[in-house]
Amino acid sequence: MNREYHRWYSHRLNRDMELLIFGHAGAKVLIFPTRDGRFYEYENLGLVESLAPKINAGQLQLYCVDSLDHESFYCFWCQPSDRVHRHMQFEEYLLNEVLPLMAKKNNHPCTISHGCSLGAFHAVNFAFRYPHLFQKVVAFSGRYDLTMGVESFQDLFNGHYDGYIYHHTPVHYLPRLSCEWRLEQLRKMDIVLTIGKEDPFLGNNRHLSRLLWEKGVWHALHEWEGRAHRGRYWRQMAPIYV
Repeated sequence: MNREYHRWYSHRLNRDMELLIFGHAGAKVLIFPTRDGRFYEYENLGLVESLAPKINAGQLQLYCVDSLDHESFYCFWCQPSDRVHRHMQFEEYLLNEVLPLMAKKNNHPCTISHGCSLGAFHAVNFAFRYPHLFQKVVAFSGRYDLTMGVESFQDLFNGHYDGYIYHHTPVHYLPRLSCEWRLEQLRKMDIVLTIGKEDPFLGNNRHLSRLLWEKGVWHALHEWEGRAHRGRYWRQMAPIYV
């Protein structure tokens, strides 16, 4: 299997950023790590191995980016407004540095946004905000409202709320989304959500699903038995849904 390590200094983030590429051809998969994960997490969790048959067959090429969550949403010593602004800089890095690299290395017409846990939030939010850039999104065990506290998961903005948070919260901006062009792009996208029936974010996933149906956006919501917020479940899910 082709495996490439890339590192460069991002002037948008004022720091070095790293990523791993797996595969030589096929649909391009932009992969976000979990909250505490790094660019090598997807490999360490065995998810690359679970997709090896598709990767080796030239069906998928994975681009595993690094996380900036501890400088943005989980940077609790920063003001909440600063947290979301740091995330917006991360988004600019993805748009202007990572996606162009993917396009330069691979001209396959399909680009997939994918992640697990907080990575699922990133995958969905990024794809929904720029639906013309993606043909598919696959999200495992995601939470799509970071202002919501559930079990041990807290409101990441400490009660603060503004327009920037609104525009980065899928279950907040979808109900008022009226741009027909953007809705049409979403309706063209293959959207796959998975969640365990005992996961704390089951209700949030069902809520997102209802909002998508209300906008005429076809998608799949798969509910797995038990608490599926674990690597062993994600390893089973990946070959089925990615």
